[in-house]
Amino acid sequence: MSPPARETRPFASEVKFIVDAPRGAAIRDWVRAHAEPDPYGAGPFNDEYRTTSLYFDNENGDVYYQRRSFARSKYRARRYGALPYVFLERKLRKPGILVKRRTTIAIDELSRLVAPAPNPGWHGEWFHRRVLLRQIHPVCQLSYSRIARFARTIEGPVRLTLDSAVRVVPADEPRFSDADGPLVVGDQMILELKYRHHVPALFKQLVEAFALEPQRASKYRLGIAALGESTFLAHA
Repeated sequence: MSPPARETRPFASEVKFIVDAPRGAAIRDWVRAHAEPDPYGAGPFNDEYRTTSLYFDNENGDVYYQRRSFARSKYRARRYGALPYVFLERKLRKPGILVKRRTTIAIDELSRLVAPAPNPGWHGEWFHRRVLLRQIHPVCQLSYSRIARFARTIEGPVRLTLDSAVRVVPADEPRFSDADGPLVVGDQMILELKYRHHVPALFKQLVEAFALEPQRASKYRLGIAALGESTFLAHA
C-alpha cells in the first residue's frame, strides 16, 4: 500500500546522531525491545529495508550550500529495495512544521523527468514542474540499510531509524545505479529520532542510556562531502 500523497507534521522535529558500529548494534537491540517494527519492514524482526535515493541540486550546489530558499527544501526520488516503483518527494521545512509531499510512479517513468516540459496528465507532473523551475537535476545517489521502529507515546507517535552502510555514487540523470560507491561515514551508523511536539520519555531514556550527543547529519551533504565538492566549488 502506498503512503499518502501529502503528509503534514505540525511542530515536527528530527534529532540525529552518528554512532559507532558497536554502540549502533546495542541501540538496535534496545529499540527492538522498546518499540514496534515498521509496518513495511522485512527481515526476521520485520523492521529492515534497503533505501536508495537520488538527490537533486543545481549546478551551483545551492541545496548543498543551503542558499536562499534552497535551504528549506530537498527534492529526491526514493526507491525501497527492488520495488518496481519509486517515490518522488519534496521535503519542505518551515519553523515548527515539516511538509512532506510524495507521489508514486513506476520506475520506468523516471525518464520523463528529462523532458523539456511537464505532462499535465502525469502523476509526477508537480515534481517535474518544480525540477524545471528550480533548474535542479540528480547529482548523487545514496543507498543504505535501514532499521525502522515506531511507538505510540503520550506525547504522540514517534519514529526511530538507524541507517548503516551508507554509500554514495555520483549521478547526472534520473536513473538508479547498481554501483556501491564509497562509504559516507565509514562503518558508523546514523540514528534519527522523529517526534512532534516534545521529546518523548522513550527518547530521553534512549539518549541517557547511550550518552548520545546530537550532530548535524544530512546524508545528502555527507554524501557530497565524501565524493568531493569539486562539482560545486567552481560556483561557490
